[in-house]
Amino acid sequence: MKKAIVFCLLVAFGTVTASAQTATPRVTKRQVNQQERISNGVKSGALTPREARRLERQEGKIAIDKAKAKSDGVVTPQERAKLTREQNRTSRHIYRQKHDGQTSK
Repeated sequence: MKKAIVFCLLVAFGTVTASAQTATPRVTKRQVNQQERISNGVKSGALTPREARRLERQEGKIAIDKAKAKSDGVVTPQERAKLTREQNRTSRHIYRQKHDGQTSK
C-alpha cells in the first residue's frame, strides 16, 4: 500500500515538473491581451476587417509556433525568445494599424 502511494506521488511530481518546463504563462497572457486589442479595434472601428484578418493570421502563426515549441516537452530559452520577438512584432503591427487613420465603414 505504501509503495502505491509513493508511486502515485512520484508520478504526480513528475507530471508537475514536466508541465512546468512547457509552461508559457507570459506568452499566453500576451496572446490574450493582443486578441483583446484586436477585438477592441474592430469594435471601435479603428481596424478594418482586412487589417483584423491580417493581425489574426499573425496571432495564429504565433499560436502554431508556441505549440511546436511545447511539442517536445521543453520550451528552450531560444524558443521563448523567438515567441517574444514574434509577439513584439505583432504588437507593433496592432498599434500601427489601429492608429493609421483608416476606419471601417
